[in-house]
Amino acid sequence: MITIVSADPALGVRNETPMPLASAEGETERGTPAASGKRSRLLGLLAMTRPSVVGLVFFTGLPALAIDDGTWPSWTRSTAILAGIALCAAASSVFNAWFERDLDGKMERTRNRPLPTGLVTPKMAWIWAWFLTFAGLTTLQLSGGWQGTLAGALTIAFYVVIYTIWLKPTTPLNIVIGGAAGAAPPLIVDAALHGRIGLMSLTLFVIVFLWTPPHFWAISLFRKQDYANAHLPMLPLTHGDKLTRLRIVQYAISIMPFAILPAITGNLSVGYGVFAAAATGWFIWKCLQLYRNGTEAMAKRAFFASLAYLHVLFTAMTFDLVRR
Repeated sequence: MITIVSADPALGVRNETPMPLASAEGETERGTPAASGKRSRLLGLLAMTRPSVVGLVFFTGLPALAIDDGTWPSWTRSTAILAGIALCAAASSVFNAWFERDLDGKMERTRNRPLPTGLVTPKMAWIWAWFLTFAGLTTLQLSGGWQGTLAGALTIAFYVVIYTIWLKPTTPLNIVIGGAAGAAPPLIVDAALHGRIGLMSLTLFVIVFLWTPPHFWAISLFRKQDYANAHLPMLPLTHGDKLTRLRIVQYAISIMPFAILPAITGNLSVGYGVFAAAATGWFIWKCLQLYRNGTEAMAKRAFFASLAYLHVLFTAMTFDLVRR
């Protein structure tokens, strides 16, 4: 048996789907037709796009469609722009999986992914990554012009070259700098819609950028041995758990002014501002709990709190814009 895993590259949460592996005789372990092997490979290609991450990228780009002037574009254009961003995110994930296939094989939580198990071949993954890139950039070009296309292309290049190839294996600042790629959707939306980067899209970018280190450092605290096995210089390995927990608190605190800024500028309501302050305060409190009690269980709680916080915050933004 093999397992298809759909998850963020550093997430401690796994979405596993057991799949039978086809034998040399064209039959699977359970004696089903070889066609089921093709279905398994298709599911493997889908898993490589990390749908949960693509969904999060789509989600953080949503309020950027209307936060600048309070007006929503047509649903067809909105859907096309977000679809283009999602395809670019999927392409980035597949490129990441291609470059890290050997590392994934050394880590317990990733060794059952499609490339390490052989379910998907490197050639197949490479073609799939470029197909998604072409589809994503073409969609952005048709819906947002060259500015959106350029923003999408730069995001893929940054994630693959700067983060995956350069930063991740060489410096504990990998997540700090590399987080810019995951935070880019609001910038791509603004570039596609308005041909420039405005204050509000930049604010949403900064929120996700500052959120990323606490999120991934929490994972690295309870997956430390995995990173050690792969010889990746995550902060707990290079500077220790205590400093990592302190940095998590500091980054969580730094989100506060940016979370409430849209209410101060009038782009979102005062009600949103109050809610954002309370939600961010709750997230800071969860990070403080981790700082005081550095157990793996508390690190997992901080990780789940980070996911809940980002979803709640961006849902509140979107709701505030829709009800206006």
